[in-house]
Amino acid sequence: MPTPPLEQLLQFERSLWKKGFRRVAGIDEAGRGPLAGPVVAACALFEEGAGIEGVYDSKAVSPKKREKLYDLITSQAVSWAIGIVEAPVIDKINIYQATMLAMRQAVDGLTVPPDFLLIDAMPLKTDIPSNPIIKGDQKSFAVAAASIIAKVTRDRIMNDLHTKYPEFGWNRNKGYGTAEHYAALEAYGYTPQHRQSFNLSSDGR
Repeated sequence: MPTPPLEQLLQFERSLWKKGFRRVAGIDEAGRGPLAGPVVAACALFEEGAGIEGVYDSKAVSPKKREKLYDLITSQAVSWAIGIVEAPVIDKINIYQATMLAMRQAVDGLTVPPDFLLIDAMPLKTDIPSNPIIKGDQKSFAVAAASIIAKVTRDRIMNDLHTKYPEFGWNRNKGYGTAEHYAALEAYGYTPQHRQSFNLSSDGR
């Protein structure tokens, strides 16, 4: 899938810059749907005039390109941070609340305060002015940048967890409910990394 031109992705940011919001941060998450592993949120803060060609929805970018863009984004952002909420907490408070918690952690982790937050889809309770954008990772540069940070970070976590639980193939499926993953669940049962509040049965029971 070809990525849209940078100018198109900067429409929200440019509008905010013109209104005096000089430091605009994007927020997105990775890992709401998998059966295992944490949910990871990222917040990426950019000042007026920022932009990196090729940044787009992480799901539409190849793993190799994501890694390269991750390096560019994290080196050029004024500040960036991640939030991580593990499976036991997801089970305790539900995935929606866990995602919100990870997003708040990411915002709180910034070393420079943002003037405005652009968030992928989810409204976030915060004193900072914000705008939730449906499919924000396809419409906003800052949100797309955050989506890449979150996705690369979570993929690295799942690759590390694969070395501890190789039978589940998390280096390939990243904890999602693939046939391989369900077969391993039937053979070995769930691990502490599995979200027990999710449906872990391949036949829907």
